[in-house]
Amino acid sequence: MTKLIEYFSYPFVRYAMIVGVLVALCAALLGVSLVLKRFSMIGDGLSHVAFGAMAIGTILSVNSDLVVTLPVTACAAVFILRSKKMRGDASIAILSVAALSLGYLLLHIFSPSANISGDVCTSLFGSTSILTLNQQDVYLCISLSVFVLCLFIVFYHRVFAITFDENFAKATGMKTEIYNLAIAIVTAVVIVIAMRLVGALLISALIIFPALSAMALFKSFRAVMIFSAIMSVVCAAVGILISVLCGTPVGSTIVAADLVVFIFCKLAGGVCRR
Repeated sequence: MTKLIEYFSYPFVRYAMIVGVLVALCAALLGVSLVLKRFSMIGDGLSHVAFGAMAIGTILSVNSDLVVTLPVTACAAVFILRSKKMRGDASIAILSVAALSLGYLLLHIFSPSANISGDVCTSLFGSTSILTLNQQDVYLCISLSVFVLCLFIVFYHRVFAITFDENFAKATGMKTEIYNLAIAIVTAVVIVIAMRLVGALLISALIIFPALSAMALFKSFRAVMIFSAIMSVVCAAVGILISVLCGTPVGSTIVAADLVVFIFCKLAGGVCRR
C-alpha cells in the first residue's frame, strides 16, 4: 500500500488510471454493439489505420498526433461501417494491412528519430507511451465517456434496434445512418486514445473480451452491456495496479486480466447451462 501511495503521488500514474478506466468503459459499451454487428475486428483495423496516420504526423512534425490520427481514423471507421460493396471483414483487412505497412515504411524512410524500432514498439504495444498522458488527455477522455454514456442511455432503444435489425429499424423511419455515423466516430476516437494505453495491436481486446465474457453469462442486451462495462473497468484498474507494482507492460497486463476473466466467464457459463 505504501508503494502504491508513492507511485500515485506522480501525476502521470493518476492520469494513466483515469484514462485507462474511462477508455475501458467506452470500449466495452461500444464493443457489445460492434460484436453483435459482426465488426469485432474493427478495433484491430482502425488501430492500424491510426498507426499509419500517426506515422504521417510524426514525419510532418505535427505538435499533436491527434490532429492527424483522429480525422483519418474517423473517416476509416465510417468507410468500414458503411461499406456496401465489400463485406465488413474484407474492408477491415484491406485498411489494416495497407495502413500498417505504409506507416512502417514511411517511418523507416522519413522518420526524424534514430530509434525507429523503439518508436514502432511503443506504438504497437503501448509500452511507454502511457507515460506521456497529460491533463488534456484526461479531459478528452472524460468528455468522451460522458458522450458515450449519454448515447447509450438516452438512445438505448435505438442502439438496440440498429444492433439487431438495422433494416427493420430503417423501415420504421429511424435515421440509422446518423446513429451508425456517431458510433463510427466515437469508436475511432476511443481507439486513437487507447493506442497510448495498450498499443495498436492490443486494442481489439478492450472491445472483444468484455462483450464476449458478458455474453457467456447473460442473454439480455441490457445485462450484457452493464456487466461488460463493469468487467472492463475492473480489469483495466487491476491491470494498471499490477503493472505499477510489478513493472509489467501496462497494455499486456490489462489484456491478460481481461483474458483471465473471459476464461472464468466461459467456464461459469458452461456450468450454468448444464
